[in-house]
Amino acid sequence: MGAAAAVAALTLAVTGPADAVQAEHRPTRTKPTVVLVHGAFVDASSWNGVITRLQHAGYPVVAPANPLRGLAGDADYLRSFLDSVKGPVVLVGHSYGGSVISQAAAGDPDVKALVYIAAFAPEKGETPGELGEKFPGAELSSALDAVPFPLPGGGTGTDLYVKADKFHDVIAADVPKSLTDLAAATQRPVAASVFGEKPTEAGWKAIPSWDLITTQDKAILPDEQRFMAKRAHAHTVEVKSSHAVPVSHPGAVTRLIEQAARATVR
Repeated sequence: MGAAAAVAALTLAVTGPADAVQAEHRPTRTKPTVVLVHGAFVDASSWNGVITRLQHAGYPVVAPANPLRGLAGDADYLRSFLDSVKGPVVLVGHSYGGSVISQAAAGDPDVKALVYIAAFAPEKGETPGELGEKFPGAELSSALDAVPFPLPGGGTGTDLYVKADKFHDVIAADVPKSLTDLAAATQRPVAASVFGEKPTEAGWKAIPSWDLITTQDKAILPDEQRFMAKRAHAHTVEVKSSHAVPVSHPGAVTRLIEQAARATVR
């Protein structure tokens, strides 16, 4: 008997013919691709701790750059990126990234879940500025510097940066200051226009959603986050964290993403 025949005979002896056929045709669970969208003032490296954990669990993960130039354009950019991803997607947004995923995911049958991480989940026509007026007291607006920049077609736009001496306390009070000093120095500005731009879609109305609420957040207040999560009928967890929860509590963020993946992708 040849080596291959011997192995086959041993397999049948151990499992039996029916078990061997069943094992051969048993479907395997497909893990979705997790697409992580960062918010204002940071880049995709803010997801590093989450990416490492998801990859260890066997998930394909991508974290594209969010342009931070305006909601319509940022959402169109993300939508075009999603077109390149094959199979089911769990789409995750932090902070302003929540607005972007809500707009980009609408009508996309491959997006099986939306996960909001200390994020905006606006209604159609509802701006971050209007939400802030409903829940006053956030410290972010008073911690910003405005810097003009030339627009390609003429005129002037305005970029917003978090003041270096405010970055730790307002954005990431539970992250070591050595790291927040680095983040403040390398931050990516957001165009001021995003805070007044009205969304035209609300993906959470048709796509199951999950929401991680940060109870020590000074940028998007916890009650504002709770209001949006309740309105979206999101599966919600709360974490004692600053706004920078992907950095300070990557394990909690990862667990919620995995929960969404298991619940929506079979």
